[in-house]
Amino acid sequence: MADVILFHSVLGLRPIERHLAECLRACGHAVALPDLYQGAATDDLDEGFAIKARIGWGAICLKAREALASTPGDAVLAGISMGAGVVAEFWESRPLAAGVLLLHGLATVPANTRPGLPIQLHVADTDPLFPEPDVSAWQESAEAARADVQVFRYPNAGHYFSDPALSDYNATAAAQLWSRSLAFLT
Repeated sequence: MADVILFHSVLGLRPIERHLAECLRACGHAVALPDLYQGAATDDLDEGFAIKARIGWGAICLKAREALASTPGDAVLAGISMGAGVVAEFWESRPLAAGVLLLHGLATVPANTRPGLPIQLHVADTDPLFPEPDVSAWQESAEAARADVQVFRYPNAGHYFSDPALSDYNATAAAQLWSRSLAFLT
């Protein structure tokens, strides 16, 4: 079973992340779920960006760094939307990571990516935040690093389609994402 550190979205640490962490723990995984917003959370994207701006990217990354300090060096780095950006901040300094799991967001692939590193990306097919050209360019960079890359695009889904509390929710796509993510970690 895997050690996993999961970074939340711009909406903050919400029930969906807690539920995912509990499901992973029930499957035998050790999961760190840091609250990068110190308790602030919302279901509104604009409000989420306002919280992020108020806290500041530096403070968010400091909280992430503190959480990573007590996480094994081979822990899977996982991020949801903005959390993928947090993964990007630390991926290069975690060369022994067992894998990278990106949900609803991209993370820059560092030059020191280990050949064969398992990476899984899950994004909506028509995600306005991550359009097809960006996803294709990201996939090319991950493949150029010789990572073991899987990219899953989900049709008829909004940006954060795995969260039943949001209007983007798509039950079919969410079920596929969670099934694929669980298989990735096993």
